[in-house]
Amino acid sequence: MNNDSRLQEYARLLVRVGLDVREGQRLVISAPVECAYFARMCAREAYEAHCKEVVMNWVDDALTRMKYLHAADDVFDTVPAWRERFYNDHAREGAAYLVISATNPENLRGVDPNRLVRSQRATGKALEEFDRLQMSSAFPWCIASIPIPAWAGKMFPALPPERAMDALWDAIFHAVRIQGDGLAVDRWRQHLDTLRRRTEKLNAMRFRSLRYSNALGTDFTIGLPEGHFWESGEDRTPAGQRFIANMPTEEIFTAPLRNSANGIIYAAMPLVHEGNIIDRFRFVVRDGKIVEADAERGEAELKAAISVDEGASYFGEVALVPYDSPISNQKLLYYNTLFDENAACHIAFGEAYPCIEGGREMSKAELTAQGLNDSITHVDFMVGTPDLKIIGTTADGREIPVFVDGNFSPELS
Repeated sequence: MNNDSRLQEYARLLVRVGLDVREGQRLVISAPVECAYFARMCAREAYEAHCKEVVMNWVDDALTRMKYLHAADDVFDTVPAWRERFYNDHAREGAAYLVISATNPENLRGVDPNRLVRSQRATGKALEEFDRLQMSSAFPWCIASIPIPAWAGKMFPALPPERAMDALWDAIFHAVRIQGDGLAVDRWRQHLDTLRRRTEKLNAMRFRSLRYSNALGTDFTIGLPEGHFWESGEDRTPAGQRFIANMPTEEIFTAPLRNSANGIIYAAMPLVHEGNIIDRFRFVVRDGKIVEADAERGEAELKAAISVDEGASYFGEVALVPYDSPISNQKLLYYNTLFDENAACHIAFGEAYPCIEGGREMSKAELTAQGLNDSITHVDFMVGTPDLKIIGTTADGREIPVFVDGNFSPELS
């Protein structure tokens, strides 16, 4: 695979299009040790783009699991000063940030959920500046994936390990529009144009609320703040540097009004969160807050996830993804939110993106005053189904179909 032209094209796509790394800019790459060969390809591409320096942040599933099972208990309440400075200082200087996301979906199965929550709280407090700058697109960032054996084995359990890896590579290349002909950049530009056109149509609607319903039992309404706007695909920093935060990406998203959601909403797919699989779950919501949460699998982990802080039990994102889309049409469960969230409409509990007029220049207090949610967490869960219906209500009370049978209505397609 190392000599596959598609792999070289992928590294080039991430560095040149996903991040548009500039001359003299530092690049931070976060990658599993198993993905070192691909991280080096990306580093080489960055240096060819005259990157100032590539800084590596290595992660390892095995060591992470050992830590959560065996480390001293007080470790999970603190973050070393060097780690705090590593993230915050690089974000402050505007370094580009590439995350190669690949992990065993059940790496932390059996770990005490309390340790996970405490660690997340400590990390959220220590990296508050990094998270704020990332959410407001102050620096270019991109999340992408390549296969590792544990992940491939979970997705394709009936295949021998080598064939499972090949199958996952083929699926990822398809998802990121790489066909080995060197034309991935052109395909991405066309895709971004399509997302941009749909985004403009949604912004013209000025919806006040969205109502979701499907055969799973979802009957859920969520409000949108005055002055909200929809975003998609490509973003840019205040300095004008374009980047694509997720590769792949099929979503168009905005921020909801914090206290507005009511009803019941069912997850359409399993959620992999903090090394655990949560499946067949639902939320009951009143005045924006999740007041009931149950799951057939991973209920303790689900309840822990929405209790990280006060804002974790409110919503911070609504995202629209047609059921008839390249990733969904693969009919694969990736057990990786980067892909699964781009196969279905999703909603996130936790921190809101500042998708409101003037939001990127606002403080957290100002965003909260505008009705956006504040939290140290942001977790996407999938709600899209083949029969999903979404009705948007405009400021003047008109009801307009947004989704019909899982896809954008003719007015918005």
